[in-house]
Amino acid sequence: MANPKKRTSKSKKGMRRSHHHLSAVNFVYCSCGEATLPHTICPSCGKYRGRQFLRREDNE
Repeated sequence: MANPKKRTSKSKKGMRRSHHHLSAVNFVYCSCGEATLPHTICPSCGKYRGRQFLRREDNE
């Protein structure tokens, strides 16, 4: 099996991963108006696809 002779530097690793970032196109807007990532529970209201999953305790 082939093995690398030298360790990959942080710079080279970062250059390779430069396209792994999230773009603004990947955001979905929840019914509360907050921008969230797709297929995740909204961190502000706790809903996912119209159903309540997290109970938000607001001390108002």
